[in-house]
Amino acid sequence: MIRLVFSGGELENFVPTPFTDQYINGYFVPPEAPYSVPFDPEEAKMTGDDFRPRPRRFTVRKWDVEKKQLTIDFVAHGDEGYAGAWAQRAKIGDRLQFKGPGGSYRPDPEVDWHLLAGDESALPAISASIEALPAAKPCLAFVVVDGPEYEIIIHSDSALQLIWLHRSKVSEPENALLDAIKNFDFPEGEYDVFVHGEAGEVRSIRKHLIADRGIDESKSSISPYWRRNHTDEAWRSIKRQWLADQRNDT
Repeated sequence: MIRLVFSGGELENFVPTPFTDQYINGYFVPPEAPYSVPFDPEEAKMTGDDFRPRPRRFTVRKWDVEKKQLTIDFVAHGDEGYAGAWAQRAKIGDRLQFKGPGGSYRPDPEVDWHLLAGDESALPAISASIEALPAAKPCLAFVVVDGPEYEIIIHSDSALQLIWLHRSKVSEPENALLDAIKNFDFPEGEYDVFVHGEAGEVRSIRKHLIADRGIDESKSSISPYWRRNHTDEAWRSIKRQWLADQRNDT
């Protein structure tokens, strides 16, 4: 995980949303592209497929209204992809063009407790959601990471039960989240749900929560951020159909 703090430019006009999963859409300029930040998105698209800006969505980890600083956590996998590789090379003075913010989830204050689950890609939103909870509000959170060295500290006055799962310690890491949720005795009362991460894992968890837990889908935010064995571009090309198929799951 790479944390970058952005300031300057048009962030003076940044207006945050009330959502804890608020995000921006960043646009990455491919190497050798005949333009640079700032650019007109429509004109940049006309430069051809090799050079068009690559859009990527990122959760806002923090917005400091006093300093006008935007904090984003990037998940990097070596030099793979545009965003992670850019974040690893980023230095003071580098610029990122983006639009937003958007968002849709914030913990429902009317429910008795909250269920949050995901992987590294969902951790910024999960952290922001936990930090937004009122004192003593019950919250059950499951987060899967590669190992204990990737756990982070999340400050909260809520009645938080945070369960870290480690891929390095299980034989089927793709089932770590599902198995942990399946085997946990949920508290009594009404709850809302936030589950995001890898597409296959999220889909399996959604099936379980609907079929076995009887969740209220109107109080649920369940959606994939990425797909195993797919590049960002390949995932974006099939995501719409994947979500349509997921809605038909029983």
